[in-house]
Order: sequence, then C-alpha cells, then structure tokens
Amino acid sequence: MTKPLSIPLDSGVLHFDLEPGRVPIRRLLGFASRIGSQRKFLLVSKVLGKHYPVSPLMMSWTYRALARSVLDSGTGQRALWIGMAETATGLGYGVFEAACREGAGNGLFMQTTRYHLEGMPRLEFDEAHSHATDFFLYFPAEAQAQELFRRAEILVLIDDEISTGRTFLRLIQAYQAVNPGLRKVYIVSLVNFAKPEDRAKLEAQAGVPVEWVALREGNMHFEENGDEALPPAAAVNVIGNGRCKKHLLAWPGRLGIKAPVRLVDNDILALQSLLAPADSGPLLVLGTGECNAPAYLLGRELERRGYRVKVQSTTRSPIRPGSDIASICRFEDNYDDGIDNFIYNLNPDAYRSIVLCHETPLSGPLQERLDAWRAIGARIAIDSSTGHAKLHFSRSG
Repeated sequence: MTKPLSIPLDSGVLHFDLEPGRVPIRRLLGFASRIGSQRKFLLVSKVLGKHYPVSPLMMSWTYRALARSVLDSGTGQRALWIGMAETATGLGYGVFEAACREGAGNGLFMQTTRYHLEGMPRLEFDEAHSHATDFFLYFPAEAQAQELFRRAEILVLIDDEISTGRTFLRLIQAYQAVNPGLRKVYIVSLVNFAKPEDRAKLEAQAGVPVEWVALREGNMHFEENGDEALPPAAAVNVIGNGRCKKHLLAWPGRLGIKAPVRLVDNDILALQSLLAPADSGPLLVLGTGECNAPAYLLGRELERRGYRVKVQSTTRSPIRPGSDIASICRFEDNYDDGIDNFIYNLNPDAYRSIVLCHETPLSGPLQERLDAWRAIGARIAIDSSTGHAKLHFSRSG
C-alpha cells in the first residue's frame, strides 16, 4: 500500500505516493525551491550532511545500511563504486568505506567531478535537470586502479536521490564503451522516485542486470506554479571557468581510492589542543563542495573522542529561502572559479567551534569564512607513501 503526501512550495506542489519503509520520510527529507534549474524543487536530505547539519553517527548508519543492502546481493570481487558530484561525493565514499569494513574486497571508489584536469583522460556525460550539467569521470591515476576500472564486473552508482535515472543511464553507457565486460549495475540512493517506466527503460538500455537500492521509494509528481508566481531571485552564476584545477585538488576520490582513507591520530590530537573541552558545547565540521568526505572523517573521529559534532558542506547549488531552507550564507568559491557558493541552515552561534575542512590552499574567500565564523581551518593532504590523510591547521585572524 502506498501513502500519499503533498508538500506545498513557493514554486509548486510536490506529490508523493510512498512505498512502505522503515525510515519516516520526514526524517530523511526536507523540501525547497531551486533557483536557475529546469527542475524547480529540491529534496533536502536530512541525513546527507550537505544542506542540513547531521551527526556523523547518523551518516555512518546511513552508509552502513546502504552498503549492507548491496553486499547482501553480492558484488563479486571486482567492483567500481562511483559517487555523483557534487552532492553525493561524500555519500559515495561513505558507502564504499562501509562496504570495505563489511568485508568487500578488491573494490575501487571514484567520484565524478565538474573540474577540469589538464591531460587526464575522462568520460563525459551530463545531468539535464541540474544547475550545472557537465560531469567528468576521470580514469584512475595508478596502474592497478586503472586495471580494475577497465575490468570491473560490478558497477555501483551512488547518488542522494533519483527522479528519472537518465543521468545514470548516460554514465552506464559511457562506461560500457571502455568496459564491455560489465556484468551488473547497482543503483544506490537515499530515496528513489524514478517511475516504473523510467526504471524499465534504463534496465533495457543498460543491457545488464540492474538492481535498485534505496532507503525509501515511491512515485513523485511536481505541480509547477510557474515562474510568474515566484518572487524575483538574484542571478547566480554556477558555471566554472573551465581552467585546469589539478593544483587545487588534494582529495583522491576523483582519481581513485582503493582502501578507506585514514586520518593520522597525531593530527586529531593537535586539533583537540585547539578546541575547547568536549563537554563545552557542540562542534560543526564543514566540508567544501565536492570535498565533503574529509569533513565526515574528521567529524567522526571527534565524535568518537566525546565531542558533540555536526557535519555539513558548502555547495554551489542555489536554493530559494523558505520551506526547509531557514538561512543562506553566500560567498565566493575556493576553487578559483569566481562563482557563488552557499551554506544553508547555518547558525554559527549554535556551535562552540567551527572547523572548515578544505583541500585547496588557504585562499582569500576561505580566509574570509574563517574570520567570519571564528573558525579553524583544516587543510587535507594525502601522504602518497601511506595513503593516509594529513591535516594542516590554521586559525581565523
């Protein structure tokens, strides 16, 4: 039996017919109106750690639940796990890491990206409804990872939500051009609202068995008001300049991760020396754009040491205020694109300390954020000899 639900927004009304599920839909999702997109609504995840602050414990539960659902069906020994930029790069890594801890072996994690890396071969595809449609999937940098990439039996595609599955179909077909030996695809998401006919079309055109994994499923229909019913929105540029960003990108997800990334214990101890005691108040760990997995890793370690922690991330996705978007902070990105980035539902006064976890050098926009939030900067770098992550800290002012 399905359960109907209607959500009024400034841009229209979202209608859902939900299949039964263990997690209440309002626990998983909030709702908002998009700016400058073909799709005028946004499903605002309450477990993703992107537009809402979320505890690392909740994020870990989510990752583990999805990973176990995939592993219960069996993934074979050569699996390629892909997290979708921008929103689901952290989710993708988290599910991959959880799968590794549950016993999955010989896997490779990669994330799609919107950044150009000069001289690196890649697959290209797009997401038609997005605010920034171009995506790239680069070939891995290391030879063993390249071999796994080209010979994976199982493809695990991970996104926060699915409305049609068309983006995944484009990616599957692009990937099959370099790996015709692919045997099965898993499509993993927090929520899945693809219509039965959309699923059937994807399964038929993929040409290999497809299995769908999600915490909640159902049908979704949007009844649009029309732009004339909306108040004017400030123009937002979300398209980068297309220049090579190789010198700015430290997180290895774009070029392949074969095993879970570990933080160095001494770095956590060094950060603790900069923080107030664990019982003095909650912390917020912020990621930036596509680099949100390190914020989760850092937040989880602090949570394990007794701190009350929330995690979320900046984004280039422009959203209208109202509904489940209580506040908007707008600032320039830290990837030299000169475009707007945002952090939503942030109340700096609610936190004893804010840690801004980033991969790029400490640029002017980042320093402005550190100063405005009286935050601690934590720049991540990967030790090529061990694969462990190193953190370098800076203070506001």
